[in-house]
Amino acid sequence: MANEKTGDPAVDTFLKGYSPQVRVIAVKTREVILSVLPGATEKVFPGWKVIQYGAGGGREGVFAVISPQKERVNLGLTNGAGLADPQGLLEGTGTGIRHVKLTSAEAAGAPAVRQLVSDAVRALRNGG
Repeated sequence: MANEKTGDPAVDTFLKGYSPQVRVIAVKTREVILSVLPGATEKVFPGWKVIQYGAGGGREGVFAVISPQKERVNLGLTNGAGLADPQGLLEGTGTGIRHVKLTSAEAAGAPAVRQLVSDAVRALRNGG
């Protein structure tokens, strides 16, 4: 349940409810997350409309969520408030989670986004 495989039908089923443009962005974002941490756990929460990614079990291990929207995808990073963000991509004012609004597959695959995901994993492993 917690450790889904790439190509998980639950992800495909979940994303079918969104436009082709949003699906492409979500799939690219997913590829970036899984390339940064190939063993990441992946869990779809249809009621919350998110796909959650973790480094190990439990909520404490969650480092990212993909949240498809009507015309974009939000990439939420649980340690976002403490991450270096030289490109100014992170939005939000919470004490923990920050998000990046992704409006294209190219934006999702940008080196700065990959770096933020990598830094979020590193922050989680270093205790936040």
